[in-house]
Amino acid sequence: MTMTEPKTKTPAIDPALLARLTGALGDRATLEKLCSEFGDLYTEFLPDIFHSETGLTMEVSYAGHETGLMNDLIADLGDNVVLADTQLRNWCPRFALACGNSFVITLMENLLGALPETIEEPIHRPLSRIELDLAAMIFDKIGNVLRSGVNAAGGFEPLIERPHNAEDRPKPEPDHVDEFAATIKLKIELGSVASEFYLVVPQKALLKTTVTVPKSKSQMSRNKKEWAEQIAEQVRRSQITLEAKIRLQTLTLNTISRLAAGDVIAFRDKGDVMVNVSANGKDMYRCEFGRAGDHYTVRVKDNISSEDEILKHLMG
Repeated sequence: MTMTEPKTKTPAIDPALLARLTGALGDRATLEKLCSEFGDLYTEFLPDIFHSETGLTMEVSYAGHETGLMNDLIADLGDNVVLADTQLRNWCPRFALACGNSFVITLMENLLGALPETIEEPIHRPLSRIELDLAAMIFDKIGNVLRSGVNAAGGFEPLIERPHNAEDRPKPEPDHVDEFAATIKLKIELGSVASEFYLVVPQKALLKTTVTVPKSKSQMSRNKKEWAEQIAEQVRRSQITLEAKIRLQTLTLNTISRLAAGDVIAFRDKGDVMVNVSANGKDMYRCEFGRAGDHYTVRVKDNISSEDEILKHLMG
């Protein structure tokens, strides 16, 4: 009888050691230098781009960096941020852009004509659909500054996915293997409101990066009016939930308190029944109640609000 020798398991290599051996984990000094170079790039370019396109003056400054696993770093940004997964061909197949919600909200108020001295620090809340559209425009500018300063051959545009609120970010798959990354933090001030935006980049891509500040600041730009027009166009294409309110017959409180299933309440109008149609709490149209086939309908009779008033309300 022969004895079978027990199989010996190959010890698993430490993930950090493996990452360092394969160029996916850098030392502190190297990462600090690279992240600060990104800070210089954005400090130099982003304020001028926003000023040329919106007429607004803002300040950008480098606010340091953090290192760790990518999903942990994204989670550490908290719930008051908007995020977009991004890729830049020949540089990095997956990194994340993020921005504080307060900056997006404040920029929206400025573009809608609010006086700077009346704008206060926004409350912490998720962004609306229209504000997410504005976030996409902000990320487009942040992504183009990135493209102009890194050594990505081919001059490709960044591919930026639809921005989403932090609470809507999907959880990683259970078998997902995370990678070491760095969060580059930049402070951005618009009027009295200060916020931050972030680049969360795998160290594997970061360590191969040469950051150069382009000599020319000339950029394809749009003015403030064009930004506002694009936001308005996004509003026009957005799906808005409408509500219809019909005034009913006046009843005493005693009668109302004793209503039961099957009781009927008449409309107030005896002839054509008029309906107020609203969205987000604002009355927009005066309509006539009716029916077409199997569907109850309303027919628009008068505009309560002008188109500009409706758009401004829905954007706000």
